[in-house]
Amino acid sequence: MSSRPELKVEDETGFIRYFKSLPAVTGETIRIFDRGDWYTAHGDDANFIAKTVYKTTSVVRQLGRNDASGLPSVTMTITVFRQFLREALFKLGKRVQIYASSGGRMNWKVVKQASPGNLQDVEDELGQNFESAPMILAVKISAKTTEARSVGVCFADASVRELGVSEFLDNDLYSNFESLLIQLGVRECLVQFDKAEKDKDPELAKLRHIIDNCGVAISERPAGDFGTKDIEQDLARLLKDERSATLLPQTDLKLAMGSAAALIKYLSVLQDPSNFGQYQLYQHDLSHFMKLDAAALKALNLMPGARDGAKSMSLYGLLNHCRTPVGSRLLAQWLKQPLMSKVEIEKRLQLVEAFANDTELRQTMQEEHLKSVPDLYRLANRFQRNKANLEDVVRAYQVVIRLPGFLGTLEAVMDEQYKDPLDEAYTNKLRQLSDSLGKLAEMVETTVDLDALDNHEFIIKPEFDDNLRIIRKRLDKMRSDMDREFRDAADDLGQEENKKIFLENHKVHGWCMRLTRTEAGCIRNKSKYQECSTQKNGVYFTTKTLQSLRREFDQLSQNYNRTQSSLVNEVVTVAASYCSVMEQLAGVLAHLDVIVSFAHCSVHAPTSYVRPKIHPRGEGQTVLKEARHPCMEMQDDIQFITNDVELKRDSSSFLIITGPNMGGKSTYIRQIGVVALMAQVGCFVPCAEAELTIFDSILARVGASDSQLKGVSTFMAEMLETANILKSATAESLIIIDELGRGTSTYDGFGLAWAISEHIVKEIGCSGLFATHFHELTALADTYPQVKNMHVTAHISGTDSKADKREVTLLYKVEPGICDQSFGIHVAELVRFPDKVVRMAKRKADELEDFTSKHEQNGIGYSKEDVEEGSARLKEVLVKWKDEVKGGSMSKEEMVQKMRDLVKTDERLVANPFFKAVEAL
Repeated sequence: MSSRPELKVEDETGFIRYFKSLPAVTGETIRIFDRGDWYTAHGDDANFIAKTVYKTTSVVRQLGRNDASGLPSVTMTITVFRQFLREALFKLGKRVQIYASSGGRMNWKVVKQASPGNLQDVEDELGQNFESAPMILAVKISAKTTEARSVGVCFADASVRELGVSEFLDNDLYSNFESLLIQLGVRECLVQFDKAEKDKDPELAKLRHIIDNCGVAISERPAGDFGTKDIEQDLARLLKDERSATLLPQTDLKLAMGSAAALIKYLSVLQDPSNFGQYQLYQHDLSHFMKLDAAALKALNLMPGARDGAKSMSLYGLLNHCRTPVGSRLLAQWLKQPLMSKVEIEKRLQLVEAFANDTELRQTMQEEHLKSVPDLYRLANRFQRNKANLEDVVRAYQVVIRLPGFLGTLEAVMDEQYKDPLDEAYTNKLRQLSDSLGKLAEMVETTVDLDALDNHEFIIKPEFDDNLRIIRKRLDKMRSDMDREFRDAADDLGQEENKKIFLENHKVHGWCMRLTRTEAGCIRNKSKYQECSTQKNGVYFTTKTLQSLRREFDQLSQNYNRTQSSLVNEVVTVAASYCSVMEQLAGVLAHLDVIVSFAHCSVHAPTSYVRPKIHPRGEGQTVLKEARHPCMEMQDDIQFITNDVELKRDSSSFLIITGPNMGGKSTYIRQIGVVALMAQVGCFVPCAEAELTIFDSILARVGASDSQLKGVSTFMAEMLETANILKSATAESLIIIDELGRGTSTYDGFGLAWAISEHIVKEIGCSGLFATHFHELTALADTYPQVKNMHVTAHISGTDSKADKREVTLLYKVEPGICDQSFGIHVAELVRFPDKVVRMAKRKADELEDFTSKHEQNGIGYSKEDVEEGSARLKEVLVKWKDEVKGGSMSKEEMVQKMRDLVKTDERLVANPFFKAVEAL
């Protein structure tokens, strides 16, 4: 940590007093102080950063005295600060306030604010490539009845000038709200906060639990922020068409308008006049997309997890071969918003087929055209916020001049089957946008010195202005003189130009020369050469002549920049007028990028994916031939076993899958969900053949991995997820249940599993897959024809179930029928349990099996009440017997006889079924 800046503050006492006078903030907000080339944090924030970034509190220093009057502080270089910023915003869900001092020593002000859903102020510090759009949402609820709640939301990506609103009815578990959070990929959620009501409002507690469960940062806002008094006036200033603000149908959504008021205030949208008249308002319809719950998101491994190593561990990582940042973000959005319209799905599939079948078209798009496209949404945003410079204008220009290449490649497609879809989706739109941006390209070519780009200089052409021409002439002369001084030094030192010795514009030393470290000895003891610094790539040095030329060159460059600044402003202002066209272009290229990425994955999979046949919603059946799990088959050393799936409404809509642990039940049921989702996203699927109906939701109950960390028992988490499924599912849903009832007694667990399965089959009537160890559940198939039993197969060497060494080979093949054996002890053997433990387990299992089989042979059955009554009566007999034999005068035989006589005299005990079962042993 030696590179950490030293803690130096001019007026320590004054700063401590100032810091301690700042108003209190929540633990979610961290204050950072910008001190020019380094940053500081103080108080609790310093300790937090020490533990989070430096992983040790030894870096904390005291400002002032080493007692309560002092202030714990920590310093950060610019690099460390940026690392902390990414960690705080993307992983920890924190808010960050950055203070800077202007003028006076204690004249600190908040200059930048950032939160997980609002990254605008710190985009430069974070870099441009975000995995997904930082979506922020505000929510307001009204609990009308015990069952129904009204939910109103407003949401936005702070970098795009759009506000989305939605208002809908929800159940008491807020299932629709959970789906919306997932559909939109929300990063931060604003909720109403009332100190007096915080611990009393159960609805707010439910809402917070769901938001937290979806991994979304929560920001509490005062109830007053959600008031609708000024919302129509605010929208009138923000929206493009002022007249329509009061006439928009969305303004009737009172809860959504309250959320809009809170979001507008939180993002400080009205404080930036450049936003006025620039926003659009649109309504989001939940029913246009498949609903996913948080459990399904985890079960299907949709997005990368914190611990995922390989890229292909998640569906997003597997499918993301996008070449542009906008494409990657759109892919993340599509995966969370699978389509419900057959027409729209078929459109995407047709485009994927075009690129999958035409290798040259696909490769040209990926390797030549798309990889050079910058983040156009972020670029447009820089222009909108008046942060753009000449470099941004050039980046926009470089995209425009590549559009003819895109068009030429697309127009070369001759196959009639694909030409029309490609024209409709891309060619016609790109041609129109290219024409619209033609004037921007002309302006740049006329005004910007494109030749200077080779030296990474962004300047106006000298011919454009007389003063610029004069300065440019002198700059060229200076540059020529510097080149001559460089050549003389190379000759004098006997070094080959641009091989061992270089002339470079260093960011600290300006124009100077560099020698490789191996050759650096040649300037030692030569007073003509002055060393500047030694770095990894060599030794930087200069001469008096070069120093003088460099100073004059820098001065002239500053004059050039001052002279051209008004011209640059004009060029940037003109380029900014093309913002909306740039955003449209970003949308078209992102769409193209994702479709090409789908095609790439479909072709390059271990076995190529196929185009699925899609049935209209509520019609047809789901039949998959040789289905595979797309992520699983990509893992090293795995030879994936394919399986067929049939979900037919009347004969096999509900599959119960039994079989050994590690036999592939979980993979089988999950892969069906993944295939269904991929199909509705518009991607080819990992099967030999596939036909699918359109599902309106995928609802899952699988594991409760992190529930204990949140203080929720495994069983409770399981029941909450299942309750959500039963309340949300319709006849067109797909339900995936991987084990159920493991956190309670066998009897209760089986009872719940049976009741839940029967409810799904009888009342909901949707497609379902239930992997279970309750073999008794398979009896459902005897009552309901739509229930079908499946099992994962295992090969057993030796038919004697009690043999000491049963060799079991898991085949990972799913076949019709019931698995009538359990293989738990075999799994224990696989993981090298001690032999003694395995033998004991087998013995106890056999004893239990004998106990059960004897009951069955004797035809004895008993209820819980029988057990209780029999146990009580037996206890009474034993107490009597103890009293009678306590003298110690009886022999052993007499004592046994006495017991028999007492039992015989108690008729109710002799007749008790439980006692009969014990007696039979």
